[in-house]
Amino acid sequence: MSKVKKKPTRLPGGLSREEIIFEKIIHFSGWIFLIALLLLLSAFFIFDSILDLIELELNPSTFSLIIFTGTNSAISFALATRIKKNRDQKKKLYIDWLLGEFILCMIAIFVVAVYQW
Repeated sequence: MSKVKKKPTRLPGGLSREEIIFEKIIHFSGWIFLIALLLLLSAFFIFDSILDLIELELNPSTFSLIIFTGTNSAISFALATRIKKNRDQKKKLYIDWLLGEFILCMIAIFVVAVYQW
């Protein structure tokens, strides 16, 4: 028998490192979407309203990008919170999130296509 000890794969709280990293990635994606939304809105506000350097128009594709990033940020934060509260249903919640994101993207693409047509 070898006297080498196996490293524990679980942390003291009962969660593995992969599970914790997974939860942090979902939470981080919410922050990325929120930062992208704030940068886009601040560019509109600063360059168009305050400085009058560039005439920016709110066309359908820009409007859908604003709605898409804001909604994805909210959904990512909600998923991270739900997974923290219900760790036993993590797989079901994640699959529901993926399906919801897919449906949201399809609806956003369809709405922009109809609006521009």
